[in-house]
Amino acid sequence: MSCSFSLNKSKEKIIIIETTLGTIKVKLYNETPLHRDNFIKLVKEGYYNGQLFHRVINHFMIQAGDPATRTNSTPEEKKNHGPGYTIPAEFNPSLFHKKGVIAAAREGDDINPEKKSSGSQFYIVQGEIFTDAKLYQIEQRINDQNKQALFFKYINEEKEKAFANEEAIDYAKIQQEATLHLQKDIKNLPVFSIPPEHRNVYKSLGGTPHLDGSYTVFGEVVEGNEIIDKITGVKTSDSDKPLTDVFINKMKLSRSWF
Repeated sequence: MSCSFSLNKSKEKIIIIETTLGTIKVKLYNETPLHRDNFIKLVKEGYYNGQLFHRVINHFMIQAGDPATRTNSTPEEKKNHGPGYTIPAEFNPSLFHKKGVIAAAREGDDINPEKKSSGSQFYIVQGEIFTDAKLYQIEQRINDQNKQALFFKYINEEKEKAFANEEAIDYAKIQQEATLHLQKDIKNLPVFSIPPEHRNVYKSLGGTPHLDGSYTVFGEVVEGNEIIDKITGVKTSDSDKPLTDVFINKMKLSRSWF
């Protein structure tokens, strides 16, 4: 996939998201150009028009971008739940999961250790306000997840070696090799800690800090945070789908820059 636009490098593009519960305006970060350009491309194509917010969790986030939720989706879209491609992760230490950010959904670390983003699915954070004690627990959790992700990476590498050599997969041997790799390299794994300025935001505005460094944040709401609260307030099923459909009526590019 290749997306290229002549965007003003000093200003950020605004996307208008018109939903059945109100309008949200988001700015797209220039620090994440692959995600920015892909999102603009899909908006221009009308890709998101008529889609549902198919996953809504109060005090967490609202998720959309699955073309299978459109009434006119194609068989291929229903199969892929997206455009059929992924986007390389674009992690930036200055971009974090405060309330109102827009970030890319993705498959789990066990099958996606590179943390590649979905080509279309995204979520907007509502989150909650945290104490220092809870933030410390999250730091520990993220460091444990990073170790697990490294382990899965080694598992996948050993599987690929077996496939390449046309060997039968010996799962016990693969796990043993992956464990040895992890024990050797874990001392070089960076220790995650929440920066003081981010910590202050999580303690005042709120967010979802446990997602930092795992999902690409590529923009933030500049108008309509109350609409996020309105959407997260709807009743949902056990699978987190709203019982009353919440649609994206239309997405469009604003003529103004932020």
